[in-house]
Amino acid sequence: MTSLSRLSPPFAPGTVWLVGAGPGDPGLLTIHAINALAAADAIVYDALVDPAVLSFAREGATLEFAGKRGGKPSAVQRDICERLIQLAREGKRVLRLKGGDPFIFGRGGEEALALSDAGVPFRIIPGVSSGLASLAIHGIPATVRRTNHAVILATGHAAPDAEIEWTALARTGAPIVLYMAVSNLPSIVAGLLEGGLAGDTPALAVHGATTAKECVVEGTLETLPKLAKEGIIRSPAIVAIGAIATFRSAIANHLLEFGSEAAQ
Repeated sequence: MTSLSRLSPPFAPGTVWLVGAGPGDPGLLTIHAINALAAADAIVYDALVDPAVLSFAREGATLEFAGKRGGKPSAVQRDICERLIQLAREGKRVLRLKGGDPFIFGRGGEEALALSDAGVPFRIIPGVSSGLASLAIHGIPATVRRTNHAVILATGHAAPDAEIEWTALARTGAPIVLYMAVSNLPSIVAGLLEGGLAGDTPALAVHGATTAKECVVEGTLETLPKLAKEGIIRSPAIVAIGAIATFRSAIANHLLEFGSEAAQ
């Protein structure tokens, strides 16, 4: 039987691995991610990394929180990049651990550029995308041939010097999957309505996917802001808007709850 540790490349001192931790449940970690946790000297992790994932860290590894949460004191990206470079130059095996996939709204690209500019060797370990996994575990495919041949992944928080054209996205007719959007749902929904999406367009939100705090809220495009204001939709959540949001009801009677067997 092949040892799982042999499936991963060596984690050399003085290098950084940018690793996706998936949506939360440690069962969705990749083998490379588990091996990195077992080998790292320093782990710099984000707010959305579930504590159960960190339990795979080797004894003696240092854990440094570098989370970002909207409306709360958060680490500055420049400081995070500098810390990764500093730890690597100290000869440590540095694991930068991010929820979901590091290259999908995880600022992994910014960190990769900073490491490259500093001459620090690094490796990218993709993770299970939170946006797609949050829907998939509840029987919601991102694409269904009879409804859509494309899907839009969008962040609810644009960079300070950027603007998201919600009206243009609405006109594509493709389902939209939103990350980090709960606090901005009123303006997002207003833009989508202006772009021609109907108020009764199906919508669904998944909070805390694959964790003990998970809950699913179903509604329509026009009800999303009210559901968020009343705290029924809570952050962190993935929001899906479009025909794919109705797929869950078609298979719900025979869909096993994610993690139900493990909890028994």
